[in-house]
Amino acid sequence: MRVIAGIYKGRRLKGLSGRAVRPIPDRLKEALFNALRPRLIGARVLDLCAGTGAVGIEALSRGARQVTFVERSRIVIEQLRHNLAACGIREGVEILHRDAARALEQLGRRGEAFDVIFFDPPYASELYEAVLERLARTPSVLAPEGILIVMHHAKRALAARYGGLERVRQLRQGENVLSFYARRDAEAAVTSRGADADIRACSRSRGAH
Repeated sequence: MRVIAGIYKGRRLKGLSGRAVRPIPDRLKEALFNALRPRLIGARVLDLCAGTGAVGIEALSRGARQVTFVERSRIVIEQLRHNLAACGIREGVEILHRDAARALEQLGRRGEAFDVIFFDPPYASELYEAVLERLARTPSVLAPEGILIVMHHAKRALAARYGGLERVRQLRQGENVLSFYARRDAEAAVTSRGADADIRACSRSRGAH
């Protein structure tokens, strides 16, 4: 794994071999951050089921102001801390050692609101519905014009709506899908138009990194 762009571009990130930590493929990660580009500068990002931190670190590299990493495995958190240190990242981060649902409950009590929420549990996990329903019940955790991105297997069908959250876009690469949700009480800045073009553009530029 590596950081694709920004101030930490080219930094190598270590994963955990033999463990159920599935990093986002570089090509799909590039498509994700191309879609997020207009909103990342100065953004507050919540990385749910953060694993070893590849998405949150990429967000910091590209201008995010602050990232909260949520991960329930202590061993994985140790690797996440190692990756942050390897990039020289000492500020603008918070690590919560708990599962995603309890973290959302805590963040809601604290009155936190995030511009970008990235949710990437293990594909076979039962967390999807539980966490998305909790987000629907506490939509204030997502800023009014924020975006929620859920990574899931193509065979897992997610609802088009969860309470006040509505799906506005999908990006797909092979068996991996990114579903984008926005609050229905705000105009979504990310639309479904151009999703396939994003993937094709990433495929053409892959060799440049």
